[in-house]
Amino acid sequence: MKNAREAIWAFALFCAVTAAWAQAYPTKPIRIVVGFPPGGGNDIIARLVGAKMQETWGQSVVIDNRPGAASIIAAEHVAKSAPDGYTLLVNATGGMSVNPVLYAKLPYDSLKDFVPISMVGSFPLVLIVNPSVPANSVPELVAYAKANPGKLNYSSGSTAFQVATEMFKQMTGTDLRHIPYKGSAASITAVIAGDVHMTIVDTPPLVPQIKAGKVRALGVTSMKRSGSMPEVPTVAETVPGYEMVLWIGMFAPAGTPREIAAKLNTEVVRIVKLPDIRQKLDGMGVDPLGNTPEQVSEWIRREIAKYGPVVKAANIKAE
Repeated sequence: MKNAREAIWAFALFCAVTAAWAQAYPTKPIRIVVGFPPGGGNDIIARLVGAKMQETWGQSVVIDNRPGAASIIAAEHVAKSAPDGYTLLVNATGGMSVNPVLYAKLPYDSLKDFVPISMVGSFPLVLIVNPSVPANSVPELVAYAKANPGKLNYSSGSTAFQVATEMFKQMTGTDLRHIPYKGSAASITAVIAGDVHMTIVDTPPLVPQIKAGKVRALGVTSMKRSGSMPEVPTVAETVPGYEMVLWIGMFAPAGTPREIAAKLNTEVVRIVKLPDIRQKLDGMGVDPLGNTPEQVSEWIRREIAKYGPVVKAANIKAE
């Protein structure tokens, strides 16, 4: 009985200390690790959120860019960091939902090695073609591809974009040849130059080329039309059920105290709702999110289950 009482008191003391620690958090600089070079979408969003956290808490927030290996280097580093709320990860669809179905062995588990804080924003991809392609809509593209099997090729600047296009192929029964490129810019340039016929790529780099008529936008990959280009239909309007929306979110190492994770979640959700942040995200073609850790985990589970069969059927390999 005495041992039981001592255990209860010890647990109560632990809870009290943890709560006090969380209330005082943060008491030193916070480091946000990003698995991509400066200037990209993940980096820009990490800096937007980090700057607001710094304003609120009066502690420095440092962005630590650790690019390479499809964000695996950054994710592994954070997964193995102290779970104290001072080392955080900004990662996205590719690192958390595509890598688990692409790599036979990963040095981290998306669902077990991290505490989700919140998703910051999401954005659709856009299916574009070179103007020489005789298709002004998704139905016309599908019809042309079926009439000319193997004639059309597509570029992809990342595995996530390849998965999006292979899913389009599988759902439409078309035969499109894949040509890999390094990054979105190179992938788009190849379409503009006519080196490839089409690609599915992220929105921000595309808008100027679409307005200039250098490429033709046929469809967005979200279930709803994009606010930044409402005139472009969704692919799902032609291919029911087709959807691939990319997202960017924040994570902490597994074992981070619940109170600290909750404090981070409250702050990130607050930041996402700020008018100036929403305006900046909208300018990037990103829809603000801000959700619960449970919603983030469930989202990742659904995506892993969805993309796994696509990767397997297309025999997509990590490069």
